[in-house]
Amino acid sequence: MRGHPGRGEAGRQVSGEPGGPSPRGAEVGRRIGVGLMNGLWRPRVLGAGKVPPTGAAILAVNHSHMLDGPMVMGVSPRPTHFLIKKEAFVGPLDPFLRGIGQLAVDRHSTDRAAVTDALGVLAAGGVLGIFPEGTRGEGDFASLRAGLAYFALRSGAPVVPVAVLGSAEKRGRLISGLPPLRHRIDVVFGDPFEAGDGTGRRTRAALDEATARIQERLAAHLEKARRLTGRRVTLE
Repeated sequence: MRGHPGRGEAGRQVSGEPGGPSPRGAEVGRRIGVGLMNGLWRPRVLGAGKVPPTGAAILAVNHSHMLDGPMVMGVSPRPTHFLIKKEAFVGPLDPFLRGIGQLAVDRHSTDRAAVTDALGVLAAGGVLGIFPEGTRGEGDFASLRAGLAYFALRSGAPVVPVAVLGSAEKRGRLISGLPPLRHRIDVVFGDPFEAGDGTGRRTRAALDEATARIQERLAAHLEKARRLTGRRVTLE
């Protein structure tokens, strides 16, 4: 599937089935994120205009803190459907996360339902958010899973690198698991790029090559973001 559909994103399901990821819900999530992130911390956003204004796009975000997803969701110029580990969908968080258009994924198996929903988001011209490292860590894009390359090759959507810096830099006094209140967190969006080599191949070799290509671009963006902001990723 090639091309970047530009159909409207509001007010309909993208999966074609009841309960699928809702673009309207994702917009509600974005507005909630705007209020929370700006109310509790001080986001500084660079390069938001690089996110394609219409059509399918994939945000590839580094992941060093649990705040990274909500932060990007709040500062992104477009509603974003994040693939989030299914363990987060517990208790009242389950209906809330699904209600704001987020996608539960089983990281330990081939989750066909999550893959279908994610491809549905892209087919409808929406924005998919992915942590390509697969889990929270140093946030340095040092090791990528193949999921990002798969979605990029299958959909033809451009990949937009996103570096979140400062979320894991300091621990707050009131809640040690979160950054200090009013702490500055930088979110740097990079230039979108195509993951494929232009041949349209979707073989295992093409997937491996695309993953290596993506990793190189993401690492370069992270270094550029560090220089622009003077920030580090790891805990002090």
